[in-house]
Amino acid sequence: MTDALHAAPAPGTGEEERWLVAQAVSGDREAARRLYEAHVNRVYRLAYRIAGDRHLASELTQDVFVQLFRVIGQFRGESSFATWLHKVATTTCLNAMRRVKRFRQREYDLEEYHQLPAMDGGLSPDLHDALTSAIDALPPNLRIALIMYTMEGYTHAEIGSALGIAEGTSKARVSEARARLRAMLAPHLEDRR
Repeated sequence: MTDALHAAPAPGTGEEERWLVAQAVSGDREAARRLYEAHVNRVYRLAYRIAGDRHLASELTQDVFVQLFRVIGQFRGESSFATWLHKVATTTCLNAMRRVKRFRQREYDLEEYHQLPAMDGGLSPDLHDALTSAIDALPPNLRIALIMYTMEGYTHAEIGSALGIAEGTSKARVSEARARLRAMLAPHLEDRR
């Protein structure tokens, strides 16, 4: 532990987090490590929900923290550090997933068309798979708002702050995402009745 960390504010407070950010900005690796440890699990969960793949989520988590420590000096404390980090994580993951999708599309283009269903394993009758697919099919703005609200537990105000949208827009996006999921999953839900 560095000498500076001995003078840190009380653990678990917003004041401590702002202090750790200031220390990390000045190049204190121990402060950066503590910020990483405090937030890595939440970032991983977000990355997993966006990517749907553990290996890819691990890579995205690393990418998020590389990006975070590049831009940490831009944190102005207008929101909580967790909210600001979530915005960085969301942007980093979505940009990475766009690259992954483009890469996968190129892979598909190289395969014979009739081989694609075999590569995908066909349609799964399991509702979980159907739900995952339906969430993946949502437009990114709806998917992220839905994930942040229903799976990550963010409030609409926090989502608005993280994504740079109004709180009401967050509510509308979550509502529209749910409506689209109900429509997409209706055939699966009918089978269960």
